[in-house]
Amino acid sequence: MPINIPILLTWLRIILIPLLIAVYYLPEPWLRVGERDLAATLIFVVAAATDWLDGYLARRWQQTSAFGAFLDPVADKLMVAATLIVLVQLGRLDAILAAIIIGREITISALREWMARIGAHRSVAVSMIGKIKTTAQMIAIPLLLYYRPLLGVSAFELGTWLIYIAAVLTLWSMGYYMRMAWPHLIDEDRRR
Repeated sequence: MPINIPILLTWLRIILIPLLIAVYYLPEPWLRVGERDLAATLIFVVAAATDWLDGYLARRWQQTSAFGAFLDPVADKLMVAATLIVLVQLGRLDAILAAIIIGREITISALREWMARIGAHRSVAVSMIGKIKTTAQMIAIPLLLYYRPLLGVSAFELGTWLIYIAAVLTLWSMGYYMRMAWPHLIDEDRRR
């Protein structure tokens, strides 16, 4: 396993997952509710920043590796899934929205793995709709964690709107990826 700064940043993102969850289990005297929300928001934002930073540094310093390419999306999906589950538990997110987003991530990850195995991974490369979905999701989640008004705007309401947009884009992008992979799936079935 290669060790470099980008991979260490990815590991940091994974380590932050139990920390974000633990914030909500600390006793009341240690952190009040608003402080918990702020701490969880900051942890998530730091994790999201490491996601951008590790990719940037790996490309800039030419430290890309097969292990890093594997670990980075795993860390991203674990962080998002864990945080969505926390938000469901807090009553700030409908379970159906969390299931849509997590289910899509599992489906597309499996599809990408299968497409790579048959040599057609470029057919399911990240699309613009996927990037927009990720952006909406990565803005919505900290707003839902923060929960309180922010600069006179309800962070919860804005986060709720954005997570609904992310859920719609999640379904749309999943349909897009499935449509791109479909000819390869049919062709592979015919060969068997």
